[in-house]
Amino acid sequence: MSTAIRLMVGLGNPGAEYEHTRHNAGADCVSFLADALGVSLKAEKKFFGRLGRTSLGGEDLRFLIPETFYNATGRAVLAVAQFYRIPLESIALLHDELDLPLGVAKLKFGGGHGGNNGLRDTINAFGGKNAFARLRLGVGHPGHKDRVTGYLLSRPPAGERDVLATVFEEVRAVLPTLVAGQWERAATALHSATRPGTLSEGK
Repeated sequence: MSTAIRLMVGLGNPGAEYEHTRHNAGADCVSFLADALGVSLKAEKKFFGRLGRTSLGGEDLRFLIPETFYNATGRAVLAVAQFYRIPLESIALLHDELDLPLGVAKLKFGGGHGGNNGLRDTINAFGGKNAFARLRLGVGHPGHKDRVTGYLLSRPPAGERDVLATVFEEVRAVLPTLVAGQWERAATALHSATRPGTLSEGK
């Protein structure tokens, strides 16, 4: 597969009370990537979020953090995709993932929403189409389904934040490869760098 990523969308909830919660891992990762590349994310009402642009290897790459709530992500993604004529398969949604351990990040293309309301809303916004990339950022699971909401909407302790920051750096390292359309190479590099135990052991 040679899918060149042109838009990276960080999922999360707006507002100070949600900043740096586990559920905002996707938004935090996009913010990190933009900062690392010197990209300013500017609020754009017509795009329902904050948007910025850079160039890697001569190719355009845009970063978007929707300012809608998590379960209304799709309207922002659709607005940017339509305006800039970005095909669905060139969009990557970055989101927290309960089913992956902390420190693990995985790239996935297509598939269902798996109960993730941000993915669900994006699929609905595009008329049921799901052919976009997902960058799943492991945050671990609290152990019981009744604890999930509180777990996701709380801020992780410093040690967990440090692991996430290292994951974000590994994502930054594969960005040029993703933009060049070398999907398999990027996925292999990211999965190898963030396999279970690697980052949490202080790689």
